[in-house]
Amino acid sequence: MQSGKKIFSIRLKMYIFAAVTVLVVALGIAAIAFVTSVNRIDSFYRQCTSDNARNFASMVDGDYLAALKESVASDEYQTLRKKAEEEENEELIEAYLKENGLWDGYIKIRTQISDYLVNMEEIEYLYVVAHGDADALSDMYLVDDDTTPLYETGYYEEREEELRGFDLTALPQPTISNGDWGWLCSDFKPVYDSHGNCVCIVGCDYSMDEVMTERASFFASILAGALGFIVIVLLGAMFFINKAVAQPIKAMTEEMKRFNPANPKDYDTAGVIDLDIKSNDEISEIYKGIKSMQMSIVDYLKEKEKVENDIKHKDQKIDKLNDESFRDALTGAGNKAAFNKKSDEMRYRIAREGEEFAIVMVDVNNLKHVNDKCGHEAGDMYLIGCCGVITEVFARSQLYRIGGDEFVIILKGEDYKERFDLTEKLKENFAHYYAQTDKEPWFRYSAAVGIAEKTADDTTIDDVFNRADKAMYEDKALFKSRYGSDR
Repeated sequence: MQSGKKIFSIRLKMYIFAAVTVLVVALGIAAIAFVTSVNRIDSFYRQCTSDNARNFASMVDGDYLAALKESVASDEYQTLRKKAEEEENEELIEAYLKENGLWDGYIKIRTQISDYLVNMEEIEYLYVVAHGDADALSDMYLVDDDTTPLYETGYYEEREEELRGFDLTALPQPTISNGDWGWLCSDFKPVYDSHGNCVCIVGCDYSMDEVMTERASFFASILAGALGFIVIVLLGAMFFINKAVAQPIKAMTEEMKRFNPANPKDYDTAGVIDLDIKSNDEISEIYKGIKSMQMSIVDYLKEKEKVENDIKHKDQKIDKLNDESFRDALTGAGNKAAFNKKSDEMRYRIAREGEEFAIVMVDVNNLKHVNDKCGHEAGDMYLIGCCGVITEVFARSQLYRIGGDEFVIILKGEDYKERFDLTEKLKENFAHYYAQTDKEPWFRYSAAVGIAEKTADDTTIDDVFNRADKAMYEDKALFKSRYGSDR
């Protein structure tokens, strides 16, 4: 039976499930691979940055840097530095450092930085900074490589935002940031004087612009690979789902729609499912179960039809036997058993409903005379003829033969309404047949007739029967007084 609700096919559900599963797994693996690669590369650069910053910090003279820091932080130097920067005149800085005995140490450290950068090509920047505290917004550059103008020495530069609020000598790990200088991996290591005081820090920056470009390319390639993998796996999954699940289920669904076990002759005409499913899995078991169930239904209905036919035939035989057991074999009228059965039914109705009815008693005259003089065959014809005279008048009522020559009619309905007229007509008909003296004795039908109707005082059918019987005997006595006991 089809419902109005649209079916959401299991094939579509499985396609969606497979697509979502493969998508999540593939993208998850791609994300894990990408993050793992990124973490390893970042870890490598952080380690290199930290090692080189620490290494160079151990190479420089802390006592000298303490003296340089103190000198360039003075107002005198800062005024000179601004003038040198404006005039782009490095000689002013060189003369100042020579005058204060700082030039040789400065050149030494500057040369160390330049040589280090030459030998370590991966390092983008290497410098010495007089750092402020954690809340400082800027730091002062002390020494840089030989490509940097001398007047940059003592220059205060704003600290990168991601480094603000941190003590640069105690960073937990190198930072990776994208600022004015591009993508850099930066770390800072302290430089101590001979007294153990931190006088400045060495900053080391690895450029990561190429790394980030390659990372973006790697991300695009790994994403493209994941999507390609998803497409390939999904195509394979859909092919498998369609072949192993969707097609068998669709085929079973279509076959089940053909199943119509009404009045089945065999499995084929009933539309029992018949497919070639040998997958040896749950679908195969479902198919076997459906087929077995449909076959059982067909077998049950066939057996049910057979049993119903047997019951019908038995009922017909029982009806026939009942009809024969309640019917007089000679006359076809109801027999005494039928009358007793009817009497029992009417006793219940009289007690419960007070039903109106009348009883007519008929006793055939001269039956013994016909039997003795003409034979029993003639007697049987005589009885059958008398029975015909009765049924001709009381055609709407049941006639019962309750003795050899005794008959009873129970009048109800229209016959009850016309009871007296019909009774008189019956008497007249018998008188007419009996008056035909030219006929054979077995054709001169005669009978005594008595009628009684139920009254308010009657509580059983027997009361009415007895009065009808009494009236019949009175009529018989009248016949005998008129014609004698023999014909």
